[in-house]
Formats: sequence, C-alpha cells, structure tokens
Amino acid sequence: MLYDLHCHSTCSDGSLEPEQLVQRATDAGVEVLAITDHDTTAAFGRLPPCTNSPIQVIPAIEFSTTWRKIGVHIVGLNIDPDSDAMRAGCHYQQQARKQRAEQIAEKLHHLGLPDTLEGAKAQAGSDIVGRPHFAQHLIEIGAVSNMRQAFKKYLGSGKPGDVKQLWATLPQIIQWIRDAGGTAVLAHPDKYNLTRTKLLALVDDFMAVGGQGMEVVSGRQPPPLTRDLAKICEQKALLASCGSDFHQPDQPWAELGQFPGLPDTCRPVWDHW
Repeated sequence: MLYDLHCHSTCSDGSLEPEQLVQRATDAGVEVLAITDHDTTAAFGRLPPCTNSPIQVIPAIEFSTTWRKIGVHIVGLNIDPDSDAMRAGCHYQQQARKQRAEQIAEKLHHLGLPDTLEGAKAQAGSDIVGRPHFAQHLIEIGAVSNMRQAFKKYLGSGKPGDVKQLWATLPQIIQWIRDAGGTAVLAHPDKYNLTRTKLLALVDDFMAVGGQGMEVVSGRQPPPLTRDLAKICEQKALLASCGSDFHQPDQPWAELGQFPGLPDTCRPVWDHW
C-alpha cells in the first residue's frame, strides 16, 4: 500500500481545500493519507463521509515546538481529533499563533505597512492566520510582487517581521498526542540543519519524553540520506514514517505519493496501529 503521512490543506498553510487534497492524493495512487495541518484538526470536519472511498484518511496534526532554541516539528498520527487532549493542544498553539500574528502586524506597522493584521485575516478566512496570509496581503497591496519576495524582505527568518514563537514544550506536545491515542513522530529531521551529533541528541531527547517515530522519508530526497535516517531508526528502535510534506501543486519534490519507499530495515509506523 502507498502511505503518505504528511501533507497540508488550506486549514493551515496548504493551497488545496481538504477535499481537493484527498482527491489529488487518490489520483496519485495514495491509499492511506494523513492530513497533518499545523496546530489544527479542522480539515477532518470538512471532509464528507469516506464511504466506498479508495483512500483511507488518517486523522493527524503537526505541532511546532523548540529544542535547544531550534524550531522542530512533531507529527501526531492516528489521533482522536475530538479528544480533550487534542482540543487543549490545538487551543494552546492557536493562541500562540494569534499572539504571533498581532506582533507581526505591529512590526509591519512600524515599517509603514498599516492594517496588515486585518488584511491577513481576510486572506485566512476561517483558518488560522499565519505568515503566508501576511505574504498574500502584501502581494495584494503591491508591497511585494510574490511570496518569495514577501519572505525575503519582511517575513523570513531574521527579517523585520520575523517573530519568534512561544510554543508548547516538546514533552507537553508529545503528551497531547499520546493522550489523544496517537503516535508521536519527529518530522523531516534533515530540515533542521543539525550536525549528525546534534540530530542524535534531538532523537534521544525526543524518545526520553515519549517520542515514538521519525520520518525516514520526507518528499524526494537523496538515497544516502534515506539510508542514514533508516539506520538511526533501526539503532534507536524507532518507528519509521514517510510522507510528501505536500503544500501546493507544482512542487515536484513534495508531490503527494511521489517519494521513495521505506527501506526494508525499517519498522513502519502503521504496524503500530
């Protein structure tokens, strides 16, 4: 079976509505899909009943946190989205995002860009306001010409509108996931730009507070990286996960279902369910 256990809809920072996302995954041959929107499970309330569907949709989420002042992401797979733990986790993180949005707007106001919070909210609709919504607003008012420029000039790391986030702690996030019946997975470990020594330290700290798995495959990646992450999983007795980290079409390196399979040495995370 083809599993894609990491992707995003318009409920966070993806460009496709949940139903469109599921249809695209189905067309790509994906048989089990986890929608892992950031800090929200809203997508699952927007999907129609999956009776006689060729694809199984797994309730999931992606939480942001920090480790040694470095931003890392934890995916919760096969969660109960209606559990008290998941509701508490989403509320906490969404409040943090709300405060961050207000601070971003204040910084942009001081740069001569007023009313950006209202503009970002208009772009977000009923979804959580994030940096992509600020970027879309900046494009609309002509402050920048495209998303790339918005982040390069205003919203990216170290730029004037960059606001660090006070996320929930790593132990708290893993507790929410496990209390919701889910499996806690370290997302795309290669994207944190860590040395191998620091990556192993992160994995050890993650496991020490209840982390259970790691993404061995995240989109299209070099085979040596896949082999190395698989080796870490094997050595640490971690479950292995895989996904595209799809956000939008026209990004072939992160297309739904278009990534290498898990090495045979891995114990797939779905064996745990």
